[in-house]
Amino acid sequence: MSRWTLPPDRIPSAWFNVVPHLPTPPQPPLHPGTREPVVPDDLAPLFPAALIEQEVSAEPWIDVPGEVLDILRLWRPTPLVRAIRLEKALGTPARIYFKDESLSPSGSHKTNTAVAQAFYNAREGTTRLTTETGAGQWGTALAFASAQFDLDLKVYMVRASYGQKPYRRIAIETWGGEVVPSPVDEPDQPGSLGSAISDAVRDCVGRSDTHYALGSVLNHVLLHQTVIGLEAKEQLALAGERLPDVVIAPCGGGSNLGGITFPFVPDPGVRLRAVEPLSCPTLTQGRYDYDFGDTAGLTPLMPMYTLGHDFVPPSIHAGGLRYHGDSPLVSSLVKDERMEAVAYPQGKVFEAAIQFARAEGKVPAPECGHAIAATIDEALAAKETGEEKVILFNYCGHGFLDLAAYDDYTHGRLDEMG
Repeated sequence: MSRWTLPPDRIPSAWFNVVPHLPTPPQPPLHPGTREPVVPDDLAPLFPAALIEQEVSAEPWIDVPGEVLDILRLWRPTPLVRAIRLEKALGTPARIYFKDESLSPSGSHKTNTAVAQAFYNAREGTTRLTTETGAGQWGTALAFASAQFDLDLKVYMVRASYGQKPYRRIAIETWGGEVVPSPVDEPDQPGSLGSAISDAVRDCVGRSDTHYALGSVLNHVLLHQTVIGLEAKEQLALAGERLPDVVIAPCGGGSNLGGITFPFVPDPGVRLRAVEPLSCPTLTQGRYDYDFGDTAGLTPLMPMYTLGHDFVPPSIHAGGLRYHGDSPLVSSLVKDERMEAVAYPQGKVFEAAIQFARAEGKVPAPECGHAIAATIDEALAAKETGEEKVILFNYCGHGFLDLAAYDDYTHGRLDEMG
């Protein structure tokens, strides 16, 4: 058997909060004007009260609302799959498992938090949302979720991805969202997630009917994603497997990384590995400091690894990983050496993604290819030492809307760095 599923009634009924398990207590975000710690009223123009409470909560578990579970059951629990054919191709004694988050309606893990955020906004009476999106995974997820709760949505899509990934835009529009390229006032700029966040926040704060939704970085976003790791733990036990030696996921802002790794933070023998692009090496080459989450300096300053909020990365195809900063929770774990980080060039990522596709039959999103590259390296290291390592990675999204990137790679048009 190479695939383990759980029945719909086994979706986790509570999200796992990693905050009580951090080696160092988290530092507070700072107000962009006063540089004083943010209080809940400072966030009220952007987020509903329930999400603000989750953002600052130290409770170990937070219940998932029934209305959210009802929608998550459309595709959750997602399967845990053993990559037997990849193991054979690599000739490794390692056992490789992946959590298949590509089965959500939007094709990625992003839908887990999109549904929750749309629910809480609708419950509070918000009728319109604004957001940013890089490669478009978050925009498509929030468009789907907004349709479930009859919310209007405007998506500011990083201009480089807006041109590279037209089908993401079409998917967003199909679910009723409006999409514009960002930055809106610099049409010659390729854009960045930081500048798209600025555009979305400016739009939000000017309207009383509108809240802002973020697809990564913030505590409540990573909280919602922990259904991934919680299910994976139960499924590994169902497979008769021990805890993994290493858990791997790509990292842009940290949502899918936190989702699969956070439930393993209390397990000291499990290594946690973040994988990022070499062209946007936030965790591996950035500085740990307070910085703005957006380019214009409209958001609170967060304690995180950062390349600087005005950093504009090359136009790599993994648009979801082109972010100057990182989740404060992820950054804290890396700083305290509970989590490790590695960076890969774009060419190695696509080489690994194609090897995985030819072995396992699934075409991964470029973001996911980063995790696959690190997984292959771990498996080959196990081959050298003869260790029967257990490797778990997050298959965070499919690549069917990224096929132009594969076309560039296979025909030699892919820039190694951007």
